[in-house]
Amino acid sequence: MRQFSILAVIAAATVSACGPNEAAKDAAPAPPPPTDAEKAAILATLPAPYNTGDLINGQRKFALCRSCHTITPNGPNLTGPNLYGVFGRKAGGLEGYTYSEALKKAGFVWEGSHLDAWLADPRGYMPGTKMTFLGIKDAKDRQDLIAYLKVETGFKPATQPAAAAAPAPAPAQ
Repeated sequence: MRQFSILAVIAAATVSACGPNEAAKDAAPAPPPPTDAEKAAILATLPAPYNTGDLINGQRKFALCRSCHTITPNGPNLTGPNLYGVFGRKAGGLEGYTYSEALKKAGFVWEGSHLDAWLADPRGYMPGTKMTFLGIKDAKDRQDLIAYLKVETGFKPATQPAAAAAPAPAPAQ
């Protein structure tokens, strides 16, 4: 029994050391996770090609990211920033996370095409970041991962930046 008590104390100390960051403690309570029906409805509202994403495959691909990123509302930053609310957020703009200079100076807002290019080749897309991940070469896997992230991280189609919308028609001459 004593052995269990010591392990419990060690586990509690480990969990508290890895607990949420200070900003998360002051944040509003997290909304409940979406139901499967709500996820399907969100998926249907996503811009193409993400509206045809395979959420199960996207979840499997996110397993590659989980050691460095969380996706829950008010979740902690790990080696990488929490990704909840990432779409529509300025690159390098999550308060409480220390970004590389490259990301601080990136000058774009995260949306599908930026994340797709990043995931294809993180080091080639933006040299000088802290991210050591080698990337996901398969385009369908990236599409499914982005669809999954949009569904799981609070994406609202209205939050997409105007630059991600269809190009404006050429002016009449």
